[in-house]
Amino acid sequence: MKQKKYDPDDPISWKSEDFSQEMIADYKPFNFVDGEGVRCSLYVSGCLFACPGCYNLAAQNFRYGHPFTKELEDQIIKDLANSYVDGLTLLGGEPFLNTSVCLKVVKRIRKEFGHAKTIWSWSGYTWEELQQGTPDKKELLSLIDILVDGRFVEEKKDLTLQFRGSSNQKIIDVQKSLQEGKIHIWDRLLK
Repeated sequence: MKQKKYDPDDPISWKSEDFSQEMIADYKPFNFVDGEGVRCSLYVSGCLFACPGCYNLAAQNFRYGHPFTKELEDQIIKDLANSYVDGLTLLGGEPFLNTSVCLKVVKRIRKEFGHAKTIWSWSGYTWEELQQGTPDKKELLSLIDILVDGRFVEEKKDLTLQFRGSSNQKIIDVQKSLQEGKIHIWDRLLK
């Protein structure tokens, strides 16, 4: 798939189908840093935001890592089946520019576990941008529980923040926000 030119100032117009190579930068089962509780973390490859100070530069490349496979999907489901695992976290790279991978996994989680496992996602997109996004972005958003939104801004970096790198980012309860039609901040936010 050849990558198309894009307007770096118009992330709403970016389409997963134009950029995603269905590559995975990493998969980390059973960690405690990518959201609340014990989580399995799927790092997708590719991000166009290229935030200065990004902690995961390698994952900005859409061709970095290895292809997403059915075997990896099965392993994720097996790992999530452990009773002590709270859920899956999508990171990257940019999950909302890799919806072909993320939707496969998230839909299978919802089919096999319902809402017993939570799904978190980090994104350079803001909540407002995702509301104006393509149908695949909106579908992915509708299936997750928690969104940490917004680009990392080096000047607003704060290592004391809970689950965020910079103070402009929000931790959003997606399901409550969709129901209320306005942003509902995660009710377990400490700082």
